Amino acid sequence: MIGRYQFSSLGFTQISQTYNDPPAMITTIQTIIWGMALLILLPSTILLIECCAALFTQHYKITSERPKTIVVLVPAHNEANNITQTLDSITPQLADNDQLWVIADNCSDNTAAIARQSGAIVIERENAAERGKGYALNYAIRLLESEPPEMVVSIDADSWVEANTIDAIARLAKQRQRPVQAPYTMKPPENPSAKDMISALAILVKNVVRPMGLSQLGLPSLLTGSGMAFPWHIIQQAPLANSKTADDMQLSIDLAISGYAPRYCSLGGVSGRLMEKSAATSQRSRWEHGHIENLLVETPRLIQAAFLRQQWTAIGLALELIVPPLSLLILLWGGTTSLAIAATYFLQLTWIPISLLGLAGFFILIAITTSWIKFAREIIPLKTLLTIPIYLLWKIPLYFNFLIKPQSRWLKTERDDNTFT
Repeated sequence: MIGRYQFSSLGFTQISQTYNDPPAMITTIQTIIWGMALLILLPSTILLIECCAALFTQHYKITSERPKTIVVLVPAHNEANNITQTLDSITPQLADNDQLWVIADNCSDNTAAIARQSGAIVIERENAAERGKGYALNYAIRLLESEPPEMVVSIDADSWVEANTIDAIARLAKQRQRPVQAPYTMKPPENPSAKDMISALAILVKNVVRPMGLSQLGLPSLLTGSGMAFPWHIIQQAPLANSKTADDMQLSIDLAISGYAPRYCSLGGVSGRLMEKSAATSQRSRWEHGHIENLLVETPRLIQAAFLRQQWTAIGLALELIVPPLSLLILLWGGTTSLAIAATYFLQLTWIPISLLGLAGFFILIAITTSWIKFAREIIPLKTLLTIPIYLLWKIPLYFNFLIKPQSRWLKTERDDNTFT
């Protein structure tokens, strides 16, 4: 037996103490709240474990010799303004038997000419119907089949590769016989806004902190884009030809199901750049819509593969995949907590789900705080973190658009004039 409420100028006023809500409805609401609380607590717990494990990082001991032949593939679409610095950061890291290939894909500028001047082998590809990094890489792999290298490394055309990165990821990939991902971060634009800095922090947590924690735990991680090394026998059979916005994430899943779950290398580093203004929104939409799509569609596939094919590393990747983008996780936590408090108060339900949500919120806070202190305190001021609520408001339309018109394929945007995503 509970009370009913009506809204007046004085707020909610109890008007009856004898109204009995249907027990079935109360049970259903309580079950939903319990389910929502547990669904938020699980990824929050995984996030905390990953971020805390990253605090105790020890680098892999790489004992393998350098692969005899390495081909570095650089897919590029209208990259005339950026590709020189990318190639300049790669060339000094190549040995005598290595090669540097640039796939000038559907270019309308002089990307190909500039790449040739930098000493790269240039492959020009024209196929307006099949656009995207995956198609470009697949095209190059098919050309390499006549004289395959021992190792293939993929670098985005707007990236800067730190010294010794190619050596580190190629040797570790040879040692583990697995794909390997280098640390991949995004640099904010010049004169960055607080939103740019928070976005860079979120990418740092996703691309560096969490994979580093998974590595410490002996678990696989997702490929995050630029700075990936593949043994030839793995990349040759990989399903690269697609135009999905989260193509690197999709590739990680497909490889894990095939028994080649990617690993993270904490040595070296690759940096890209965040887009500005409207391009930043488009960039983040592609990444995060792709992440959400994979979370919903591919998690069951990974779990199925783990049990049917006994690919147990797929379970680790599935747990990583169910952690949504950090902003979305915080928004879901805030919305779920608000609904749970309201329902619990007015329907006099148990407060245990709210306690679980409070614990989840504490886990998220600790994960973000420890990541910032350990990895970003020197580059992101504390006062910038106070703007996170504003940043979250900016992200709400992005997630709302996923419900209306999700971006699940590579689309031409403002960044089309610069690079692949």
